[in-house]
Formats: sequence, structure tokens, C-alpha cells
Amino acid sequence: MFLSVTLIYPVVLAALCVGAGLLVDRVSGGFLPGMLLPAVGLAALIGVSQLTTYDGSTAPATPYVLAGVAVAGFGLGWRRARGLARGWRAHRWQLVTPVAAYLLALAPVLLAGRLTFSSYGVLPDSALHMMGADYMLHHGQSYAHLDLRNSYGLYLSSYFDTGYPSGSDALFGGTAFLLGLPLIWAFQPFTAFVLATATGPAWLLARRLGLDGVWAVLAALTVTVPALVYGYELVASIKEIVALSLILTLGVLVVLHPRWLRLGPAAALPFALVVAAGVSALGVAFGAWALAAAAVLGAFLVGDVSAGRLPARRALALVGAGVLVAIVAAWPTWTDLGGALQTATGIATTGNPGNLSKPLRPEQMFGTWLGASYRNTPRGLLFPLTYAAIAVAFVAAVLGAVHLRRTREVPLLAWLGLTLAAGVALYAYGTTWTEAKTLMLTSPLIVLLAWGGVAALRGSRRRWLAPALAVTLAGGVLLSDAIQYHSSDMAPTVRYREMASLNTRYAARGPTMFTDFDEWALYQLRDLDVGGPNFIYPPPALPRRLHAHSAAVDLDGFRPADLAPYPLIVTRRDPKKSRPPSAYRLASQGSFYQVWERRPNTPAAVAHVSLSGQPIGCARVARLAQLARSSGAQLVAAAVVDIRSVGLRRSSHPGWRFKRGAGLLMTGSGTMRASFTVPHAGRWNLWLQGKIMRAVHLSVDGRPAGSIAEEVSGNESNPDTMAPLPLTLRAGRHRLALTRGGIALAPGDGGAGILHAVFLTPAGAAGQERLSTIAPNRWRSLCGGRFDWLEAVAPA
Repeated sequence: MFLSVTLIYPVVLAALCVGAGLLVDRVSGGFLPGMLLPAVGLAALIGVSQLTTYDGSTAPATPYVLAGVAVAGFGLGWRRARGLARGWRAHRWQLVTPVAAYLLALAPVLLAGRLTFSSYGVLPDSALHMMGADYMLHHGQSYAHLDLRNSYGLYLSSYFDTGYPSGSDALFGGTAFLLGLPLIWAFQPFTAFVLATATGPAWLLARRLGLDGVWAVLAALTVTVPALVYGYELVASIKEIVALSLILTLGVLVVLHPRWLRLGPAAALPFALVVAAGVSALGVAFGAWALAAAAVLGAFLVGDVSAGRLPARRALALVGAGVLVAIVAAWPTWTDLGGALQTATGIATTGNPGNLSKPLRPEQMFGTWLGASYRNTPRGLLFPLTYAAIAVAFVAAVLGAVHLRRTREVPLLAWLGLTLAAGVALYAYGTTWTEAKTLMLTSPLIVLLAWGGVAALRGSRRRWLAPALAVTLAGGVLLSDAIQYHSSDMAPTVRYREMASLNTRYAARGPTMFTDFDEWALYQLRDLDVGGPNFIYPPPALPRRLHAHSAAVDLDGFRPADLAPYPLIVTRRDPKKSRPPSAYRLASQGSFYQVWERRPNTPAAVAHVSLSGQPIGCARVARLAQLARSSGAQLVAAAVVDIRSVGLRRSSHPGWRFKRGAGLLMTGSGTMRASFTVPHAGRWNLWLQGKIMRAVHLSVDGRPAGSIAEEVSGNESNPDTMAPLPLTLRAGRHRLALTRGGIALAPGDGGAGILHAVFLTPAGAAGQERLSTIAPNRWRSLCGGRFDWLEAVAPA
């Protein structure tokens, strides 16, 4: 599977995009450069997938229609394809660039060597896109029949049924389903591939600046993956990554206008498809970039008509054909234009900063940002180095603008000027969230201008400065990307595989209450119709007092009747959490999750008293017993699990510090030592809670106990409960050592680990909560006892 998603999938994507690009090129008159075919093909496939998923009856055919378009392109454009293949040696530098960009973009996954994705927990929007892609390929863009009683249906309805852009998701789902790939693992390879398609137009623009060979490779690569763009790629911001490739493609089509503006109406096809794809993928906000390119083209078109080089009738036909194609290829957006405008306005004016604790800085557009994330300010020596590189890039960009004017590259200069002006306008109008997106999409244009400074120096008497400037620009970008790569948490593979197996095993047996906070579960457990009070869209039937986004779910907070609609409850395997009410039995248990199944024909408990291990007084027991007698019920008691905590605050460690509300912050390598006591000999489970990317090695009394790595939850307020390590211990006191190794080059290895808790429980049945049934007349036997909870349960 790893090779399928990281190697075979991008090859298939390349074939699909090139095939579609060949088809567009053939129909439009054959003027597209070879390096532009993948990006234009990408736009065409987005348009096709929008049309096939518009109706539920044609949506499942989307993968095969996409393949058919590519096959038709290779068939009709075989001569062009064969010519490009034969001349690959002459174009080897061009071919290096997209491969390098893909490898760089997917480096965290590739070097992790497992199925995963990067920046886990930073931006869970990718879960929404997986859900949307899966849903559209099965049901199309029709959401009327969604079940809105649970979080899964509410998420889909609240986004995709309100004019939310779906172009990138439809194409993603269609291409991944063609190979039968799980969307959770194919998502980042898809965005990495799309980012690689941006190197084609970036290369052509770099050549327009006067760069060639290695110079053009470095320029195209750094234009494609500046620090801000790379940060968005690590969180797999699919809409913005797709839009970036399309924006650069618009620039190339503007520069190439002499090749096609004077041709027939069919020549408008590439430009129109790119505009339609941008609107479908990013929303109507893409119109700002499209209008900037259209304004430049319009000026040249009017000039040609005024000079008599182009008949007015042919010009109108060209414009009319372009408008028609743009409408058809983005039909779902135009048919719900009101919703699309409302969604765009809502995004642009929202006061919600998303995952940003503070606004991004405009200077981040210059390509270099030597921080662990685009959200963090560089620290220590990296701070002055960052701003020195930014200052150099600023000067280079000014030189680049002067160079374009001197070389009379009017189309490129005009497009850059208007596009940057559009970015400034969007930045001024937007809020924290949209400002960040605008900066990200503007950054490649600033970096492109800076490489114009390199071209200017190469043609001047100070040509010896060109290599130094190129190294500064490329080095700043690549070092920034390397730092982000090293600090990016990777998603846990084994846990999500276990979740997928639950989805298969219990499909269609929901609705299901899900008590862990994990937005990717909405996709992984999609066939269980999951819901939970801690999601952004909680089940509306649950009491509002339980709604707390991202908070841990305590089942004891529910009234017994609240859970009645849920045949299944999926909980995290965590001995510190209460088990579900007695109406549920444990159906299965894995390393990370427990599935609880409601017993057939079992009514909700008459009453539920949460105790959390605290001793109960006789007065409370007497009231519960009286209620049980009056309703003909029995008393049910859930015993508490014997938990032996390891005192972290009394431990010795190498200068690690406690972070309020987050536990012990493991900021470097070293060993933590602590002691604990167990009351009896036998088998015990050792549990860790927290966030651990870089491996930690544990030993007890000097004997190795096991290692834990790559276990994160992505949410500091809900620590990850890791699979337990089994131990055989004698009764009495023991010494625990937890060693965190030194920094390596693995992805995510540069981040800090967090240790919330370490504790032990008896292994096997002794470590499970046991239920006992007590007759109401024997209620005194419960007085002073320690229980997880007590219930009064009526007979079925």
C-alpha cells in the first residue's frame, strides 16, 4: 500500500493530467508548451469531475470518465506525446523540477516509510475533504438525504450543501478510487502531486525572466515551495495548493497570449478551464486572480482589434467561447452562486482565526521563514538570519521588477502587478484566516520577482553576485522547508488502521457515539454514522450542557436516556475513563479502541450515579435503592480499576519543564526517573498518556520494558492514550526510567514530546471494570464502597 500511494498513484495522476492536457491542447489549436500540459490537464479534470459528480447517478462513474478523458487525449495527441517523449534528453532539466518538488513536498511521508500524513492535528480540515471526496463519489453533490442527527451528516451538510467549493475534492476522490486507495493515505500524495504540477508554469515563467538550466530549476522549485507554501502543503491545504498551480498557469497563458489570442474560439479553452477549475476548487474568491489575468488579456485583445490585427467578430467569438466553457466546467458553482457567494463572504469576514493564534506577518511572503511552523516566530539565531534573508529577497524583488521593465516583458510585468494588487486588496479586506491564505498564494509571485533579480545580475557587470543571490534565495527556502519537515508531527498509522477495521466490521450498525476527540474519525468511521458532543457539529438531540468542542467526553455526564439512540459506543481504551452504562456490553477491544454494543431490548437505566472511585455514603445508596424498589429495578455497580500512578512531579529529569494544562514538556533528549509501588505480584500494564513522536525507551528496575514512538493525538487538551506495555512485576517498589533519544533527521523528530501521565493497571480481567448486580434490599452492602458508578436498572 505504501508504494501504491507514494509511487504508483502520482504516476497515474501524471498520466491522467498529461492525457487531459493533450486533449485540451489538440482541441484548442496545439499551442500549449509541454511543461504546461499537466497543470492545464489538472484544470480540465477538475471540470470533468464537477460535471460527473453533479448528479448522484453519474458520480460513481467519475474514475472511469477521468481515465477515458486521459486515454482520448493520448489517442488524439499521440504524435505530440511521442515527440515530447523522444526529446526528453533535451528537456531533462524541466523533468527534474516536478520530481524534486514532489519528493520535497512528500518528504515527511516518504522518509517516515509508512502510511501517514504530516502536521497531524494542526489543521483537521483535511478530514472534511476526505469525507466530501468519499461522499461525492458515492452520492454526487446532492445532500438532501443526509441524516442530520449525528456529527457525520451535519459536517457534510454544513459545508458542502452551502456552496462550499468541491472541485479539488471531486478530483481527489475520483483519482484515488480509480486505484482503490484509502483516502486518508492518498490525501497528501495528491496534494504533493498537485504542488508539483505548479513547477511547470513556474519553469516557463522563470525562462521568461531569462533563466535556464540549473538556474531555472532552482527558480521554479523555490517559486513552488517557499516556506509559507510548504507549510500549507504539510497540512495538506488542498484548495490553496490547487489554486496556486492554477494561478501560475494563468500567468503563463497571459505571457503566451500572442500564440492564441488571434486564433479561433477554441483557443480560449485552456484559459477558461483554468478559471473554472479555480472557481470550483477555491470558490468565487478565485475571481480576483482570474480578473487580474483577464484584464491584461483584455487590454491586449482590445489593442489587437484596434490595430486591425484581429477582427472584432473573432474577438467576440473568442470571449464568448471562453465564458461558455467557464460556465459549463464550473456548473455546480454557478447553479448555486448565491450559496457560493455567501460562503466566500462568510470565510472572508469570519472572526474565527482557525488554527492561527495570531495573524501571519506580511514578510513571510518572501520565501524564507526559519521557524518550526509558519505559525511560529523563528527563535534564537534563526530570527536575525530569517530577516536577513527576507531583506535580500526584497532587494532582489525590486531588481526583478526593474529587470522586467528594462527587458520589456510587458505581459509578465502587467500580470504580476495586477495579481499582486489583487492580493493586496484581498489582504486588506480579509481577516486573520483569509489574510494567511492570501499571503500563501502571493508568496510564489514575490519569490518569482526575486529570481528576476538573479536574472538581472547575470546580465550585468556584477554577474559574480548572481550565484550568491541564487544560493541565498534557494538556501533560505530549502532550509525553511527542512526545519518545518523536521518539526511536523506524523499521523499514527496503526491506530487509524484499527479504526478502519472497526468501520468495516460494524458498517451500517450505527448511529454510533464516539467519545474520543478525533475529527479524522468522521472519515475513518464514516459507515458507522458517528457523532459526539465535542465535535464542531454535535448531535442536536444531546443536551447543550454536554457540548464542548475538543473537550474530553465523560460518559457519566449523560443521562441514561441520552444514549438510547446509539446501538454502538466507540471509546478510547483508557482505564481512567468510565465504561458505558450497564445497557452496553463490550463487543470488541483492540490496542486503542473498545466497541460497546447495546444489549437487545435493554431499556435505559432508571438512574445513574457517577462516583469516579469516591466512597459512597449510605444516604445516597438508600435513595437509589428506594427508587429501584419503586420501579421494580435492580442495583448495578461498576467496580473501579486499580490504577497505580507514577508521580511525574516527583521524578528527576534533564531540565524538562511542566506546561500548564499539558504535562511534562520533553524539550530535548535525556532520561526521566521515577518510582512506583504495586500491591501484588503478577502481570501489569504500563500506560503512557501524552504526545510522543521521537521514540522513548522504557525500563523497569533496569530491564527493558519496550519503546513507544509516533503516538500523537494532535490535541494537547486530550492526551493520546497509548497501547499498554505488558510487565511482570513483584510486589513492592520499582524504578521506572524513560529515555528520549537524541535528535535524528526523521520527520517530526524536531518537535517536543509531552508526557501527561504514566500509570499501571492489572493486566487481564483484573484490569477491566466489572459489573455486579445487587438486590435493592441488600443496599447496605454498598455503603462506603468505591465504585465507578451505580445504576438502578429495570428488567427488560
